Amino acid sequence: MEKILRRILASAPLFLLLNLNLYNVNAIVPTPAPDQIQPIAITGAIIHIGNGRVIGDGVITFNEGIITGVGSASDGINMQGHVVLDVQGQHIYPGFVLPNTVLGLEEVGSIRATQDVLEEGDINASVRSAIAYNTDSEMIPTQRFNGILTAQSTPQGGLISGSSSVFKLDGWNWEDAMLVEDVGMHMHWPALRIRRRSPETGLFETTDNEDYEAQTQLLHSLFQAAQTYTGEPLNLNLVAMQPIINGSGKLFVHVDQAKEIISAIRFARSYGVEEIVLVGGAEAMQVVDFLTTQDIPIIYERIHELPMQAWHDVDAPFKTPFLLHDAGLKVGIGGGATSLDRQRNLPFFAGTAAAYGLDRETALSLVTLNSAEILGVADRVGSLEVGKDATLFISEGDALDMRTSQVLGAYIQGRDIDLYGTQQELYERFREKYAKQIE
Repeated sequence: MEKILRRILASAPLFLLLNLNLYNVNAIVPTPAPDQIQPIAITGAIIHIGNGRVIGDGVITFNEGIITGVGSASDGINMQGHVVLDVQGQHIYPGFVLPNTVLGLEEVGSIRATQDVLEEGDINASVRSAIAYNTDSEMIPTQRFNGILTAQSTPQGGLISGSSSVFKLDGWNWEDAMLVEDVGMHMHWPALRIRRRSPETGLFETTDNEDYEAQTQLLHSLFQAAQTYTGEPLNLNLVAMQPIINGSGKLFVHVDQAKEIISAIRFARSYGVEEIVLVGGAEAMQVVDFLTTQDIPIIYERIHELPMQAWHDVDAPFKTPFLLHDAGLKVGIGGGATSLDRQRNLPFFAGTAAAYGLDRETALSLVTLNSAEILGVADRVGSLEVGKDATLFISEGDALDMRTSQVLGAYIQGRDIDLYGTQQELYERFREKYAKQIE
């Protein structure tokens, strides 16, 4: 509570007179926050629920990490015994949810020893991101100060990459940070055409994938073996595939091209896979009728990218979320097509979608409730509703607008999160250095 109160009052003259030292000059990954010990009520807020509803002059209360009340000041929400924090017209949002990221699995892309994101080989169904997640990653604080408080850490590589888990972005170890374990298996459908360097010219070219038939046959063999697997002899890959085969698990299908989207989903349906999530979906609009018929949710990516084909509209990635939503599909925004250091821009991806057709609150749901529902964690996070985790943040401006967004404080399950990290420390250091030169 003290941390968030100080951040909100940072511009007040009285606060400056107190001459309090807020910042750790030797900033490292912040220490995980202690559990909430007293009920908290935040008043005077503009509350964005995450489901399209906005409450002006709102009140939200939470205790022991769970939301106990949400409404307007006139609703008479019980605040007796609560520590009351008046945020004076600031915005409150549910913590953003980042699907399909290597956060916690990769630190420095150019240093192999800091990567625990992929295994060798095409079939790695037994791989679990859960046990590889690194809570001491210096990339985690860079996500939190933009409001990203929950992430789906996802293994990469091969045709079957393994299972992902959803983490709270605060905790001493992976067990502490775990929100939901093993939310689904990830399949990368092989491309019909691939981009590679020509051995003759040394230039990159797009050519037919000569291994396509062999790769698809390998997937057929895996699924057929998983269907008939009895448990003997022990095969960890086939054991890991059982939730997909028996209908209790999700299959995240990573694919962008229109033809491959149809092929991948028909493949999964042929083996009785019930819950399918399309990840990527760059050309999803070309097969939108098929996706609607199949009722396939989409974790759309590449919003801040160029179109995949030269003849596509230059603003096609910007407006695709609106077009998919308008067609009746459930859409979330993921980070997999964006480098890890740029995934903190997740809310601004949603802001771009809002500028190209979506209303503001619908765009917000693409990085909150929709993504939580797609990942199967909407009973815990994604919207500010009674009974859900008190995972939320306070912003001085519109959290989807990089010009005005300034996260003042955040809570994960009611714990007051320290948003001060290495980048803030560097900013303070060099601001002081150059301010002295100006003087």
